[in-house]
Amino acid sequence: MEKFDYTVETNKSFDEAVAAIEAKSKEKGFGVLHIHDVKATLASKGFDRESLKIIEICNARYASEVLKKDIKISLMLPCPISVYVEGGKTYISTLMPKVIAEFYPEADIKEIAEDVDRIVLSIVDESK
Repeated sequence: MEKFDYTVETNKSFDEAVAAIEAKSKEKGFGVLHIHDVKATLASKGFDRESLKIIEICNARYASEVLKKDIKISLMLPCPISVYVEGGKTYISTLMPKVIAEFYPEADIKEIAEDVDRIVLSIVDESK
């Protein structure tokens, strides 16, 4: 199996990196469906951690195409991009969409997954 994630360090602040992911996603035709503030959620339960937000992005056309091939691909949607602080440094990390094709080889989504992978990785790179 190929590498599962793509992670880069950014010199932006945590909030600037989150805002950049939101803006670049929209610029490239992906909607931001939800942003999970994991730090806040865990803090409300009494657990402390450094900043972490998971940004769920989706492109309706691509999602529709892969779901027509195999509804179980929904288990790996929408595309998550995490922004987090670890050891005082800010990182942006994403699941590499092209690995989804390896989980569902019968669905024949390799070409679609590679297209989405290219776009999502460009969102990450252009946001750092």
